[in-house]
Amino acid sequence: MLTVGAVVIRCSDLERQLRFWSTALDYEPRLPMDDDFALLRPRTGVGPNVSLDAHESERSLPPRIHLDLYADDQAEEVARLEDLGALRVDWPGRPADADFIIMEDPEGNRFCVIDTAPAGRA
Repeated sequence: MLTVGAVVIRCSDLERQLRFWSTALDYEPRLPMDDDFALLRPRTGVGPNVSLDAHESERSLPPRIHLDLYADDQAEEVARLEDLGALRVDWPGRPADADFIIMEDPEGNRFCVIDTAPAGRA
């Protein structure tokens, strides 16, 4: 049987991405780190790792793969991520009742913040 061990994100500025993703997810780097690669793991020990690979790659839109991040308080998390340097992505095809907000990290890697609050709580 296979399990997801890590999701790898390519990046140009490893230090900037390390600061963003470790703070965004409350993850910590596995030490020692390489100059061009960092593995971030959940402080709680629960969940998949996120690895950052300092390797130039061509950006494609829409991306072929992205992260869905679940949030009990979507508005609060989106604001916090914006404070960390993430940007909202405007997509004209987004349904008015969508439970997701498309964002991108400081290097343009896209992810969605999914509202997991129980219906009627928001």
